[in-house]
Amino acid sequence: MLDAQAAKAPPSLLYMVKQVELVVRSHLDELVKPSGITALQYTALTVLQRHDGLSAAQLARDSFVTAQSIADLVRSLETRGLVRRERNPQSRRELLILLTDTARELLARHEGEVRELEERMVRELTAHQTEQFRQALSKAWHALS
Repeated sequence: MLDAQAAKAPPSLLYMVKQVELVVRSHLDELVKPSGITALQYTALTVLQRHDGLSAAQLARDSFVTAQSIADLVRSLETRGLVRRERNPQSRRELLILLTDTARELLARHEGEVRELEERMVRELTAHQTEQFRQALSKAWHALS
């Protein structure tokens, strides 16, 4: 009896969130592949677009990657001319990561198709449901942060 109930139980929210994350990442990888970057690199660039001049630690946190991963990611983006590093005037030991004009152009090129992907994701939701979804995701993130 318990096995039958377990089989009828809906998937956990954690499982569903991971499913959405994986399918979004897969689609995003396909969208940005022509520019020679990955979804993770794209995410880091969009973080810098919103908050330019972050430390590597801040960028890692906001991009959902480890400090080691962000070091490799930033090095790759810097080699491609998409970011540059400058000393922090308030803390000379800290390097800040900044977007280049080339990165801004790359982000602008993908803006429409990324917006379309997001719209496709919430296509069956009303505007009100989409806003509730956004708020629910934000609250879930804050609860675990």
